[in-house]
Amino acid sequence: MSGEQLTNNAVETQTLEGELHSLKYSSKKKRVDINDLLNKVRSAEKKEKIESTIFFGLVAAVIVVTGIIVSI
Repeated sequence: MSGEQLTNNAVETQTLEGELHSLKYSSKKKRVDINDLLNKVRSAEKKEKIESTIFFGLVAAVIVVTGIIVSI
């Protein structure tokens, strides 16, 4: 196994343990707060929007640099 795979497995394990801990903690509550759920969805959408903006910016930069190099 490579070091990268070991690192990925360790990160995934920590993430899963964190989710399990949060599930155990939240299972003690008898009610689900809709505002908490909506905030999680909004933050996930905001993160996706930022990632897509960065991705398209990088693609545009590569196209512009390629155009400049070809025109020389």
